[in-house]
Amino acid sequence: MISILLFHLLHNFDCVFPTISLQSKEEQKPTVARANETFTAFTSYFSPQEMNQLAIDCCLCLINCNLNERCEVTKSVTVRVHVDEKPTSIGRIQPELYQEKTSESEDSSKNGSSKNCGRINFSLKYDYENEALLVNIIKAVDLPAKDLCGTSDPYVKIYLLPDRKKFQTRVHRKTLNPTFDESFQFPVPYDELAVRKLHMSVFDFDRFSRHDMIGEVVLENLFEISDLSRETNIWRDIQYATSESVDLGEIMFSLCYLPTAGRLTLTVIKCRNLKAMDITGYSDPYVKVSLICDGRRLKKKKTSIKKNTLNPTYNEAIIFDIPPDSMDHVSLHISVMDYDLVGHNEIIGVMRVGCHAEGLGRDHWNEMLAYPRKPIAHWHPLLESKKSEKEVGLGLE
Repeated sequence: MISILLFHLLHNFDCVFPTISLQSKEEQKPTVARANETFTAFTSYFSPQEMNQLAIDCCLCLINCNLNERCEVTKSVTVRVHVDEKPTSIGRIQPELYQEKTSESEDSSKNGSSKNCGRINFSLKYDYENEALLVNIIKAVDLPAKDLCGTSDPYVKIYLLPDRKKFQTRVHRKTLNPTFDESFQFPVPYDELAVRKLHMSVFDFDRFSRHDMIGEVVLENLFEISDLSRETNIWRDIQYATSESVDLGEIMFSLCYLPTAGRLTLTVIKCRNLKAMDITGYSDPYVKVSLICDGRRLKKKKTSIKKNTLNPTYNEAIIFDIPPDSMDHVSLHISVMDYDLVGHNEIIGVMRVGCHAEGLGRDHWNEMLAYPRKPIAHWHPLLESKKSEKEVGLGLE
């Protein structure tokens, strides 16, 4: 089928390839005869895969040039055919001439989508009587389409950092200009507003898969426009983002090693400002500690579950028996989990301590070894689970 298509294209040689010169000993030949000779030359020179690509390129030329204009792709193609000689010099189609333009257009479209994520309109006011910040999500405009039908199903998550309590608007179906008009109340003393940040994440709801993030808005200074004594209307551009840049929270624990007994004690003290994993705006956190040696998990222990809280207190000791000569080969992988009665438990955040860990995890471990029999306590920020889980090859359970 491709060969027939290419033959017909060559039959209309002058209009399809105006820049290709056909040289033969007989200057004037019938069009069909010239097409036959050229087709024979093409099939003897190009492989079947190249012939298929060439036919597709020719079709694109016909479409783009309307059979009258010169096509940029064929400018570098020269065919010389002698009736009684084999083809001597046949140029090749150069796909890079138009592939570069395609990549540039893709980059420009990506850049355009990253800049054009729409705008969001909201208002702020402080309620002195109830000591709370009132946030009213009014509407969003010009959101990007995330669904195949050319629309989105947007909703907004709202945080007042560093607190992890989360509010969420209703989902608005099939619209790029949703009107929310929903108010939320964050209890906070007025004196603390200066160190708080308002974080809004705009999502596209998906019933059957993970929700797509459209973008986010972070208001670093709540007093940027007014003192919030009166309702202040604010417009902000939605910044492109693929995941929430909200902190996952922190965990405090102590490490103590007894060399004579070969006993390592990790005491989980408490967590603070954990990420809310449930629709209630809270989580049911517990801590899982795994003993890792040469990339393999040897033992796993857990704390109790604390219900409906983002700031749990545990004060629970987890003990591992580790000989002194093995301390340089082991590490502890600490996961803060959200318990779910139905389905899988979700990871809120992770961190690792050991001589081969990074940053504070390594420093905490070395400080423990430098001061044996003494509990050493530190706060540690939680990290996303993907990278750390791959490093140690752990599952979620």
